[in-house]
Order: sequence, then structure tokens, then C-alpha cells
Amino acid sequence: MNDFVFQSPTRFVFGRGYADRVGTEVAALGARRILLVYGGGSVVRTGLLDRVKGSLGAAGAAYVELAGVRPNPELELVRHGIELARDERVDLVLAVGGGSAIDCSKAIAFGTPYQGDVWDFFSGKARVSECLPVACVLTIPAAGSEASASCVISNDALHLKSGTSGDAFRPRLAVMDPELTFTLPPYQTAAGVTDIVCHICERFFSSAGPVPVTDNIACGIIRAVMDAATTVAQRPDDYDARATIMWAGTLAHNDLCGCGRSSVPESRAGGWESHSLEHEISAHHPEVTHGAGLAVILPAWMRHVWHANPTRFLAFAQGVLDVEPVDETDEATEDAVTYTIDELQRFFVGLGMPQTLTDLGRTPSDVDAWLETLRLNKGERFGEFMPLTMDDARAIYRSAF
Repeated sequence: MNDFVFQSPTRFVFGRGYADRVGTEVAALGARRILLVYGGGSVVRTGLLDRVKGSLGAAGAAYVELAGVRPNPELELVRHGIELARDERVDLVLAVGGGSAIDCSKAIAFGTPYQGDVWDFFSGKARVSECLPVACVLTIPAAGSEASASCVISNDALHLKSGTSGDAFRPRLAVMDPELTFTLPPYQTAAGVTDIVCHICERFFSSAGPVPVTDNIACGIIRAVMDAATTVAQRPDDYDARATIMWAGTLAHNDLCGCGRSSVPESRAGGWESHSLEHEISAHHPEVTHGAGLAVILPAWMRHVWHANPTRFLAFAQGVLDVEPVDETDEATEDAVTYTIDELQRFFVGLGMPQTLTDLGRTPSDVDAWLETLRLNKGERFGEFMPLTMDDARAIYRSAF
């Protein structure tokens, strides 16, 4: 087990009807003037936004609103939110929605006290050291942003989708009510489940050796979320299954599943190769749902790199799919690993996720543009499990059509 620092300062308020407690909870944090950030679709239609506003009002908390957050949140809305937060002198940013609303809120929160442009944090010119408190009412289990030290924003002008990290902007509060997810469309539920599984896989397939405690946590969460997703596909209002997916999304990305697996102490475990490859797709084509892109890219990446460490893939096969241990001959190992990757992809597709990039409306002619911005984001080589060149990236993309 390698050295690590694990921090999870978020207060989780988890249960039926708990969205009505948000006013009391943010008041307990000392917040009196709040920037309320949301997309404007389902949170309005379902009445959730009105419930949150009513709860804030009852607690004596004033608020100003920033609506219009899109999937793959965009830089210009972040900049507008920063101006609004400064003008209104807010003391907390509250997201109502999924990972897009939360990441937008995080960027506003650390961009507000910063004297330069917020994109500096995503281009590597600045590191987050000061930040307004962030809270959220989670509606879509997927990104895990409700407890993570990650924030990803799209810059449409540059066709870039970039992330930054820092414990300073981990949310102080996450209000989580599984009943809010009963009406999620099946596609959105499936994309969220895929993202959850991928967050764990990015850490599991790091360069560290076995870490039994962490590895068992990781495999156990994947098994639980796969079972719950199958249940939800049949019974969308199954509370326990929805609760399992919601809590799994949090644990998949608050760094618990990477403890002891990072190659550099106090850094995130894994090389995040699949996320890096997918981010270029949804940066150029924001209509592509992140989880849907991952459903195609993760298996393609796995097929390209498993030879670098077959033992790690066999551990995943046994821990997640109960594949029997094999004599590590070339043929037996290849059969077991191929079966495992195929089964994982069959699971994604069975939920309604795409199998190929063609299914997402993309063509091989898109690849050169993705590689151009991938090089800007990651350099000529990136990754950890098997460092990838641009030729590797091209091969993975092309194999996914």
C-alpha cells in the first residue's frame, strides 16, 4: 500500500425528503446570501427548485439565481456566475442538479476570489487556494462531484474540456434524496452508472500493486451498482436500488477507492486514460453525454492495454465478475480477460449505452481533431497503467468505431 492522504470534509444528508432540509443545513454553515445554480430543466418541472427556495426562505437565507447550466458546463456561464457572485456578495454557492451544476458551482466558487481569469486554473497557470463554500442538492448520481476534489469545465472557443483538482472546493454539504432520481430517464440513469463504474476503474487500473482493502471496496461497489442498475431498469422507483446507485456514485469519486493506489503521495490514483480520451469527444461534441462516451472508450482502452499488466485484469475479473482463477498461460489469460471486457461492455449496452462511436454519430474523420486537443491537454504521452502515445490514442479511437 502506497502512502496517501484521504480527506472527506463533506457533510452528507441522505434520505427521503431531505431536500426540504437544505435551508437549515446551509444556515448551520453560516451562509446568509447564496448563489443558487441550476440547469433549468427537470429541477423546475418536478418542483424541486421551488422546494429548495422555500427551504432557504424559511431558514432566513437570501439567494440569487444562476440558471442555464448545460451538460458539459461551459466557461462563459462560469464567468457570468463569478461576476454575479461578486456583485451580490454571496457567501456560499449552492448547486441543484447533477455533476454539471456542481462543477459549474465549484468553478464559480474558486473563481470569485481570484484576481485573474478562472480558465487559468484549467490551463495550469494557477492552483486553487481560496474558495467560497460549496453545497449541493444532488439529482443525478454519476459524476461524484458532490464529494470530489475534481472540477471539469468546457471551453467551447478552444474546443477544450479540462479539469482541475483541489480539496479547497470539495463541497461542504451534499443533500442526497434517492427519491429525486425516480423520474430520471433510463438513458441518463445508465450514463450515470457507467460513469460511476469508470471512476472506480480509473483508480483500480493504476500502476500500484494489490491493495487488498481498497481493491475489495472498489470491486464491491462495482458489483453493488451493477446489481442495482439491473433492478432499476425493471423497477425505476425501487428506493433501495436508487439509494445504492446514489451512494455508490459518491464513494466512487471521493478518492476512497484510490487509497494506497496512487503512485505519488497526496495525488489521485490512476492515470485517468479513459476519461482523458472521452473528454476530447464531448469537448468537440457537447451533445455527447460523458457516460455514454465512456461506455465506448473504457472497453476500447482496456483491449488496447491489458497486456501491460494481465494480473491486474485477472484480479478485476475475479473481484467483479467471479471469473475463476486461471493458470496464467497466455491463452487462458487472454480468454479470461477478453471475456471480462466483453461482459463489462455487454452490461453497459444492456442498460442502453452505445457500443461504438458510430452509435454516437461520430465518424473516423473526427479523430484528428480529438488528437489535436488531446495533445494540448495531455502532451505527447499520458497515462499510468500503460503510458499512451498519440499513436496509441489514435488506435484506441479507431478501434471504437
